[in-house]
Amino acid sequence: MPQEIKDIDLYRKVVDDQDSSALRQLYRKYEKLIYSFTYKMTGDQEIAEEVIQEVFLKLWKKHAPYDHTKGKFSSWLLTMTRNTCLDALKKRKKHESVEYIEKDSLQVSNETPADIVEWKEKGKAIQDCIRALKEDQQRMVHLFYFKGLTQQSISKDTDTPLGTVKGRIRLALKHLHSCLKGKGGTME
Repeated sequence: MPQEIKDIDLYRKVVDDQDSSALRQLYRKYEKLIYSFTYKMTGDQEIAEEVIQEVFLKLWKKHAPYDHTKGKFSSWLLTMTRNTCLDALKKRKKHESVEYIEKDSLQVSNETPADIVEWKEKGKAIQDCIRALKEDQQRMVHLFYFKGLTQQSISKDTDTPLGTVKGRIRLALKHLHSCLKGKGGTME
């Protein structure tokens, strides 16, 4: 059985040689992961399909160079997917018209009062756990998850080394997980 070509080698063939066969191999390997990641993030099949195309187009056009010294190819690819997804959501939001917003606001929610109470309790638990984090971790969580900034943007904006940003986010998530578990379960 032939040895599988490493992602970095395929990536270099795409970037350096414009090798469409290498791009197809990366596409076949990662399309399902990117689609499911994007679909979970947006809940929209159309956006998920657009994001897949955009991510691989960026690879082909050398839009966002990969540096193997900064982590795994798959992690870099998912970060690029996340950013592309955020861009697609922002673009979609700009094109929404007031009519759609008004129409949607008239729809009846299927949520029961118990569901609403449960979500409020979960929201309060999350807020309490975030407040329990160290100040620097709170800031990183806020910028990354609520403002949608990339780790590199956070590093640049806060003048904090990228490794420190990643470490604080990872540690914050670990503390949040423990805290939420102590409050009756993790968020699902």
